[in-house]
Amino acid sequence: MTNSLVGSRPRLAWATFAGIAALLVAAALVAAGIYGRSSALSALEGQGRTDANIKVALLRAVLERPRAVPLLLSLDRDVQDALSQPTPGNRDRLNRKLEQLVQASSASVIYVTDASGLAIASSNWQEPDSFVGNNYAFRSYFTRGMAEGKAEHFALGTVSRRPGLYISHRVGDASAPQGVVVVKMEFDGLEREWSDARRPVYVVDDNDVVLISSIPSWRFMTTRALPSDSLAAIRESLQFGDAPLVPLPIAERRTVGPNSEIITAAMPGGGSADYLRILVPAASTPWRLGYLVPMQPSVAAAVREARMMALLALAPLLATAAFWLRRRQLVLAEIAAAEEARYALERRVEERTADLSHARDRLQAEIAEHRSTETRLQTVQQELVQANRLAILGQVAAGVAHEINQPVATIRAYADNAKVFLSRQQAGTAMENLDQIAGLTERIGAITDDLKALARKGRAGAEPVNLREAIEGAVELLRSRFAGSLEALRIDPSAHRVFVLGNRLRLEQVFINLFQNALEAVAERSDPIVTVSTEAKGDVVAVSIADNGPGIAPEVMDELFSPFNSSKEKGLGLGLVISKDIVADYGGRIEVRTGPDGTCFTVHLKPAGESP
Repeated sequence: MTNSLVGSRPRLAWATFAGIAALLVAAALVAAGIYGRSSALSALEGQGRTDANIKVALLRAVLERPRAVPLLLSLDRDVQDALSQPTPGNRDRLNRKLEQLVQASSASVIYVTDASGLAIASSNWQEPDSFVGNNYAFRSYFTRGMAEGKAEHFALGTVSRRPGLYISHRVGDASAPQGVVVVKMEFDGLEREWSDARRPVYVVDDNDVVLISSIPSWRFMTTRALPSDSLAAIRESLQFGDAPLVPLPIAERRTVGPNSEIITAAMPGGGSADYLRILVPAASTPWRLGYLVPMQPSVAAAVREARMMALLALAPLLATAAFWLRRRQLVLAEIAAAEEARYALERRVEERTADLSHARDRLQAEIAEHRSTETRLQTVQQELVQANRLAILGQVAAGVAHEINQPVATIRAYADNAKVFLSRQQAGTAMENLDQIAGLTERIGAITDDLKALARKGRAGAEPVNLREAIEGAVELLRSRFAGSLEALRIDPSAHRVFVLGNRLRLEQVFINLFQNALEAVAERSDPIVTVSTEAKGDVVAVSIADNGPGIAPEVMDELFSPFNSSKEKGLGLGLVISKDIVADYGGRIEVRTGPDGTCFTVHLKPAGESP
């Protein structure tokens, strides 16, 4: 009877252990899956929001340039003459001017209408589908432009049948309007840049109609079913022609956070998948940008990794429990054998066994407590490492966006100039612009190489740099953005033969940030002055950039060199941080003095001797 009980108890114990272990493994896998999915979604949302903001910045850059054209043309003498004295000569001269302007800008067509909405001149006046002679009085951009002075309206062209943004500006004042100047801008180039079908991008207006999309078949679809009255009003206005205006092929929505949700979308190539949709407002427009990030690869990998970690953490615990169970069974078997052999010593054996069991239980409790503490410590360390990675990723992305913004803008200006010169068959001048573009791409490469060096905990070595060349390089990069304002810069010529230790491209980054801040600070003054002076004092070369702006507010001054601290509405707050780090890498420092009469930044660098 005793042997039967001894034999049945281990089987019951192992069956119970197996059931408990299975429950623990299942619970750990479920919990790890939930955690891995949540972590992956957080990472995807952060990266996706950064990418979406970059695409919004590109959209805004594309929009800003043509917005000034209607305003400038509304003040042009040829436009006013053609409207006030509509002779064939005046109209022909205006047609040719508009044709030249559209070749030099990113607009697709520019035309002028009189007060009745009739197009009297157009950049496509020689083409079969010329706008000249068509009446656009029914268009919103005409009626609003005449009433409000300016307007923007996205619509499908009635003649070209191509969608685009119409930007208009009234000619003459409100009491005696002569007509409007209209610039149509198309987004084919932007859509091509967004053409990655794995991460679709689209822009919707305030009626949730898709205006711009990386997937052409989505254009003029809607993100929700439109009310019948709104749909009728849109169709009556002919804004989108006979487009069906049906909802996008999105079957399911689950909210994740503010302006982000999980959707199930069908792609044109067939099949459907889950995406994380991030909505970002497009600055300076009532539009919103939608960015779809595929979830399956990242979420599946994160869930697998979390479950693997859970199993690795649980395996030692289960092995220890199995070892303890086996050991306990052996002890019980020995006790049972001792009972049968030496019945007389039963009580003594039981007492000693009880003492041993108590000591073992205390020891196991301590071991379990130590293991629990170690597991919690590892979890906290992993969370800290992950948080640090995400913080570094955000700073590096923002740093890249901030530092290459100016070279990219300058590249765009040189590229547009080169197209104009090529159209005029001025190949030599165009080649000079292309050489400038090549130099700027090398600059962007140097910036990204520097960020890679940051990831490797390394920096570019110091070398002698001609201070004057670094200053002139910075001014050249600012020329396209501050055209007409650079006369405020007064540069001391004494820097011509001064050499300092550093890297020319990185020092140009410093001067670009400081010159840009100074020029923006004096932009509102009638007598803007930015003085750049150089003084060599022993083992230090001091470069001072002083402006006569309003100075820096005390609350901004307290955290001037802190990341993401900016007094500008659209600034990233990284320029001075990056400049300070660059100067510090070469043993220098930056000092700031400010007051109501202006601000002075002084860059202290180590000298490298004069040019031989």
